[in-house]
Amino acid sequence: MRGGLIWATAEDLAKNRGRVLSLYRQILRSLNSPALPFSLAVRLQKKAEVRAMFMLGSEEQSLHNIQDLIDAAEYSLSILRKGEIP
Repeated sequence: MRGGLIWATAEDLAKNRGRVLSLYRQILRSLNSPALPFSLAVRLQKKAEVRAMFMLGSEEQSLHNIQDLIDAAEYSLSILRKGEIP
């Protein structure tokens, strides 16, 4: 079975599932870093924002948009790991 050219097929979505879940977990863990100057309330708010972004992203069907969202998540994670706020 061949993957979709523009629109994501079930096979394409299954291929990205592990990568997306890993990014999601890593971003949530990074928000707990003591290097970030967040209070508890701000940390919970940022985590809620991340959950909302991933929920909206889960409805995306365009392969190009999915790849852009994954790239943005990886970039945000790299910024968080440096102790900066994306």
